[in-house]
Amino acid sequence: MKRLMEDMARREVRKRRVRRRLFGTADRPRLTVFRSNKNIYAQIIDDTAGRTIVAASSMDKAVRGELTYGGNKAAAAVVGKKLAEIAIRAGIRKVVFDRNGYAYHGRVKQLAAAAREGGLEF
Repeated sequence: MKRLMEDMARREVRKRRVRRRLFGTADRPRLTVFRSNKNIYAQIIDDTAGRTIVAASSMDKAVRGELTYGGNKAAAAVVGKKLAEIAIRAGIRKVVFDRNGYAYHGRVKQLAAAAREGGLEF
C-alpha cells in the first residue's frame, strides 16, 4: 500500500509541474487524460470558464459496444477517435494535450494518436 501511495504522490508532482505550463482557453482548450486499471477517460476543458466542453470514456454506451475490455490500447484508440469526432462536431479543432502526469506511452500515446487521426491538432 505504501508503494501505491508513493507512486500516486509522484504522479501528482508530475501533474502539477506540467499543469503550470498548460492552460486551456476557449480558442485552444485542454485535452486531459485519466486512466484507471479498467478504463480510460478523456475530456476537453476550457480552463478560463472552468467547464468541460467534451468528454469520452470507455464507459460510454456508444463506446462500450465496440470494446471487450476498457483498460487496453484498443480501448484508448476507440476513445480517442470518439472524442475527436465529438469535438469536431462541437467546433473544436486545436487543443493542448495534458497527459495528466502519466508517461506519454502505452494507452496515453494511443489515445493521443487516435485523436490526431480523428482530426484534432496538438
